[in-house]
Amino acid sequence: MKRKKATGAARIIKYIVLSVLVLIYLIPLLWVFFVSLKTNGEVMTEPWSVPEVLHWENYASAWFAGGLQRATLNSIIVCVITLVASILIGSMAAFVIGIMRWKHAGKAMNLFLFGMMVPVHCILIPLFIVFVRMHLTDSYLSMILPYTAFALPMTIYLMNGFFKSIPWEVYEAACIDGCSIYRIFFTIALLLSRGGIFVVGLMTFVGNWNELLVAMVFTDSPEVQTIPVRLTAFVSPYATDYVRMFAAIVLAMLPTILVYSMFSNRIVSGLTTGAVKG
Repeated sequence: MKRKKATGAARIIKYIVLSVLVLIYLIPLLWVFFVSLKTNGEVMTEPWSVPEVLHWENYASAWFAGGLQRATLNSIIVCVITLVASILIGSMAAFVIGIMRWKHAGKAMNLFLFGMMVPVHCILIPLFIVFVRMHLTDSYLSMILPYTAFALPMTIYLMNGFFKSIPWEVYEAACIDGCSIYRIFFTIALLLSRGGIFVVGLMTFVGNWNELLVAMVFTDSPEVQTIPVRLTAFVSPYATDYVRMFAAIVLAMLPTILVYSMFSNRIVSGLTTGAVKG
C-alpha cells in the first residue's frame, strides 16, 4: 500500500510539473496570437488583455502588404534545397566515417565536430568578402551554401550514430550477396536510418526557417529575402506596426508547428533508436 501511495503521489507530481511546463511554453504563443488580433491602440493600452473584437484583417494585411507571399516561397526554396543537400552529403560522409574502414576516419570525424564549435559570427565578414568577389550576394546560393555547411557537422554526428546502430551482420550479408558500396548505402543504410533522417531534417528545417543573421547580411532585394528578414520591415525608426508584425510572426510559426506535429512520433522514435549504439 505504501508503494502504491508513493507511486500515485509521484505520478501526480509529474503531471503537475508537466502541466506547468506546458503553460510556460503555451502562454507566450497565445499572447502573440491575441496581440495579432488587436489594434495598435489596444496593444499600447491593454497589452495583456484578450481582444474584444477580433481583427482578422491584420493577417491579410501582413500577408500582402508585408510581402510575406514572396518571402514564404523564398524560405521554402532555401530550406528544401538546404535540407536535401545537407542530408545527402552529411549521410554520405557519416557512412564513410562510421562504417568504412580507413586510416583517418577518426581525424575526419573530429574535424567535422570542430565545425559545431564555430559560430557564424566568426566567419561572417570573410564569407561576405568571398561572396562579393564571386558575385553570389543577394541570391539563393548566398544562403544555401552557409546553411548547408553549418548543418553538416550535426548531420554527420547524428547519422553516424544511426549507421552504427545497424547490426554489422547486415552490412556483411549485403557484401556477401554482391552489393556495391553505393547500393548498401542507398538501399540498406538510408532505409534503416529513416528515423535519423527525420530528426536531422526537422532540426535543419527549423533552424534555417528561423535564421536571420545570414539572410539579412547576404540579401538586399525582396525577391530573395526570407521570412525572418521580411519581419523586420514592420519595424521603422519612427514607428512599429505591432499588430501586423505579430500576425506575420504567427504566419511564420505555422509551418514549423505543422511539420513538428506531423512527424513528432517519428522524431521521438528516431531519437530513441539512435541512442542504442554509437
